[in-house]
Amino acid sequence: MADSATKPRVLVVEDEDNIAIALDYLLTREGYDHDRVANGAEAMPRIRSDRPDVVLLDVMLPEVSGYEICQDIRMDPDLRGVKILMMTARGSAMERRKGLALGADGFIAKPFELKELREELRRLIDAEGGNSDA
Repeated sequence: MADSATKPRVLVVEDEDNIAIALDYLLTREGYDHDRVANGAEAMPRIRSDRPDVVLLDVMLPEVSGYEICQDIRMDPDLRGVKILMMTARGSAMERRKGLALGADGFIAKPFELKELREELRRLIDAEGGNSDA
């Protein structure tokens, strides 16, 4: 997927515009190729067509929850390499365990520090095997 010649691709699945704007700023600054969908129903078709390296996935979304999307990604063998970083305003240990049990690769509580998000994204992208430190 991501290698030194291509920018890592991130799909942001977030319904709150103010958070999406902050994420857009960070992802642009970090050099990621990224796009956004604002509701859960749009997520799976976009993930299947775009094959992002990482899905930055809000838990609470209109129409389809982030948990359902996470589970759908993990049940699709064609999406095996897609990393999932879940985000939620309800950052309890139970929420985190549920997300990780459904196959998320990481879980971050909102509001989050940009540094923390940046480090999580790098960890997931570097874990792909396509080392992006080149």
